Amino acid sequence: MPIWVRQAAAIPVRDDRVCLVTSSSGRRWVVPKGQIDPGHTAGEAALVEAWEEAGLVGALDPEPLGSYAYEKLGRELLVLVYRLTVTEVRDEWPERQLRAREWVTLAEALDRIEEPGLRDLLRVAFHIKRPDRLTLATA
Repeated sequence: MPIWVRQAAAIPVRDDRVCLVTSSSGRRWVVPKGQIDPGHTAGEAALVEAWEEAGLVGALDPEPLGSYAYEKLGRELLVLVYRLTVTEVRDEWPERQLRAREWVTLAEALDRIEEPGLRDLLRVAFHIKRPDRLTLATA
């Protein structure tokens, strides 16, 4: 049974757009996310990551949108994802030399994000639910 590394992420939303940042390698587009430090809640970690990685300040929804899992360097990571309503975008932030930041439409974000679980949560953040299964209505 794997030992999950817990992370938290924010899907930053403003004016019907989502803010993506480049991964630390610069090769992929992601949302701000990182490990949950001891003594902090997942929500607090999501707010810290949005600030450090993207220079964003705002209000988290009280409940997470959901979670997704991925593997990195042989470790299993479980990410709890929150919707962040952005109220402030700063020009200076801790990782601005390391990451690019870009505001995109939902369609552009879905095209750029690789993790299927995160794509599903992006749809939920914009209130677009994808059915788990298709049903055929009969008359």
